[in-house]
Amino acid sequence: MIKTKICDLIGIEYPIFQGGMAWTATGELAAAVSEAGGLGIIGAGQAPADWLRQEIHKIKKVTGKPYGVNVMLMSPFVDDVMQVIVEERVPVITTGAGNPGKYIPMLKEVGTKIIPVVASVALAKRLEKAGVDALIAEGMESGGHIGEISTLPLVPQVVDAVSIPIVAAGGIYDGRGMVAALALGAEGVQMGTRFMCAEECTISPKVKEMILKAKDRDTVITGRSTGHPVRCLGNKLTREFEQLEKTGTAPDVLEKMGAGKLRLAMVEGDTQNGSVMSGQIAGAVHKIEPAADIVQDVMRGAERELARLSQRFGR
Repeated sequence: MIKTKICDLIGIEYPIFQGGMAWTATGELAAAVSEAGGLGIIGAGQAPADWLRQEIHKIKKVTGKPYGVNVMLMSPFVDDVMQVIVEERVPVITTGAGNPGKYIPMLKEVGTKIIPVVASVALAKRLEKAGVDALIAEGMESGGHIGEISTLPLVPQVVDAVSIPIVAAGGIYDGRGMVAALALGAEGVQMGTRFMCAEECTISPKVKEMILKAKDRDTVITGRSTGHPVRCLGNKLTREFEQLEKTGTAPDVLEKMGAGKLRLAMVEGDTQNGSVMSGQIAGAVHKIEPAADIVQDVMRGAERELARLSQRFGR
């Protein structure tokens, strides 16, 4: 069985994180992944603190295993969200869009493990100095807000730059991806897009259908001109956005245009006018299945791949 430092750090059976995707990763999905032995993560996004508490309670009714919350540090509710995390003694948080430094003392006091998402070596070094427990090195293959470095070059550079455990993310969906991540020095993987097609994921069936129909080149990147690039499946919204960027539309206008579009897709099911954030690996996702089956498929696949490599190259 593949067991790594990240398993020991947070008390999980398998080194698999389910990405904490806003308007996508609710208590239902996170509970299913945690119960299956991975780390299920609620995506707090820009939701208010009361909503987060409700989702945490959903998990606690299903499983006593470790779970996490992803906190977007630019959220207008971030202070209240962090207070709920402390009050509920959430075992793990992952963070994005900022530095969680000012919250670290209060989180450490209740035993919460802090695992920020990073897209560069420089940020990884700063966060290690700030006292975080581990890092998620996320390449630009991932869905949603992305950096400028892909997973293959990013992960080993981050691994070499810090001494805390690294989880690899971006373009990973099966056991082969896990073995590749381990070979790069990571202690686990985070997957988002494949878990969007878990039975327990509560997003609109129309979004799941769009992912299942996606081909390898169907994602696009918009928002580079705003300084906040986003990877989504191409649709009417992305085409309009790309055209406005080409004509030099001001970043603040573009940001207003994008406001509320993720919820429009994930919750309301508008896959043409909403933002269908998805990773490049969407083209490899072909079925809707229970979260537990996804976890087991990844682990079995990784073990098979390790055995194959050993047989082929072993002495």
